[in-house]
Amino acid sequence: MSKEPNHRLAAIMAEAGASNKGLAKRVREVAQRHGDHLGTTHVAVQRWLNGKGIQRQTAMYVAEALSNKLRRRVTPQELGFSGVPQALDSSVGMDYARSLPEVLDALGGLTHQCADGGRSDETQLPDADVHSAVLTWLVSRPEGMPSGTPATRRVGMRDVAAIRTAAGFFMQLDFRFGGGHAHKAFRHYFREDVLPLLGACYSAKVGEALFKAASEMTQLLAWSAYDIGNHALAERYLLSTLRLAQVAGDRMMGARILTNLSHQANYLGMAPRALTLARASVEGGKAGSTPRAMALFSAHEARALSTARDHKGAVRAMNEAERFFERAGNATDPEWLAYMDEAELNGEFCHCFRDLGQGTEAVRFAARAVELTDPKYARSLGFCRMVLAQSQLLDGELEAALTTAGLAIEAGDALQSARFQRYVSDFRREVSARAAHPVIQRFDERVRKAKKDGVGGMDDE
Repeated sequence: MSKEPNHRLAAIMAEAGASNKGLAKRVREVAQRHGDHLGTTHVAVQRWLNGKGIQRQTAMYVAEALSNKLRRRVTPQELGFSGVPQALDSSVGMDYARSLPEVLDALGGLTHQCADGGRSDETQLPDADVHSAVLTWLVSRPEGMPSGTPATRRVGMRDVAAIRTAAGFFMQLDFRFGGGHAHKAFRHYFREDVLPLLGACYSAKVGEALFKAASEMTQLLAWSAYDIGNHALAERYLLSTLRLAQVAGDRMMGARILTNLSHQANYLGMAPRALTLARASVEGGKAGSTPRAMALFSAHEARALSTARDHKGAVRAMNEAERFFERAGNATDPEWLAYMDEAELNGEFCHCFRDLGQGTEAVRFAARAVELTDPKYARSLGFCRMVLAQSQLLDGELEAALTTAGLAIEAGDALQSARFQRYVSDFRREVSARAAHPVIQRFDERVRKAKKDGVGGMDDE
């Protein structure tokens, strides 16, 4: 059966005034700029117009060629290449948006990005851009809800309640199964059910609640992309979420986003950036955050200081986090902060002592975190078990470390998390120097079996 003609491609080529030969030449030039060599001719273009298939990367080059010609962004989907995931556009979400329409447009673009198509351990935003966004947020004032929106739909509190319910559901999926499990569903729900509401009609009271709920959803999108390993996409979601939080004047959510950015930078080994972001979250969150939130922000300052091997600073920040946490029961926290309990605090501290090289303290806090963590937080439990294993290794307890790591790997069978996979890989590298030891050989066999059985954290890197 023959394919239907690609009328979308034909229409955009006509708009651009591009002939078959002209487009083929532009596609070759774009590919060459990307270090690729294509032999695209007018014959290939005609095949695409006839509805024949196209390679994913070639479709990206076609979209870029026509975007350059038209001086506006064109996606493969707009060209009728519906089966091709979009690449992360180099400009979408790179800046701290100046206006609400700008941030909504950026979010619309980001939700078309396939998170598992761009795994990378490198961030793509320069320090200057991140610092500029942080400073803008720190000195910002609530801008109030937009008024006089010419929309036919009116948003009510029931719509907001639905978003919060969905956010809670997606958060539990993320905690239990990892970011790779449901990111696609997250972004589809946000794009189709949440984003349109932000441009609809609502009262000031509903609008404030709506933007707070939307911020919770976009930070989940960021977090799941981060957990998958797509750091560029996660970072852009976080910047957009920071801007959404400004609209409603939600300083606590804004500070949380800076903490998430710090967490990501720390994971990528960028200690100076992590520390700057963590301190900005502490300072920026003071005016409007609960003690539980401040405990979270201070704990991440401690994490960054520990990575930088600043022992005195890390201990000070941990003490501050403890003092805030002691007062946590005296305030009403948002639902998204419910996970920040004693187990989570101990989990943050065990990471700190591990990075400071203090094995005994790291073992104490990691063991306590494992003991206290609710099994519904499966990913957190997996992390804490792996840190306990690393800490036991640091403390000279080889067999105990291998037993703990083996338990973490087997219990993490449902996790689709690049971060958990890295914890396991890091541990395996740490013990590889002792590969001749019989218990190491038995552990490696256990890992191979887990990998064969499809344990989530043991996919090939």
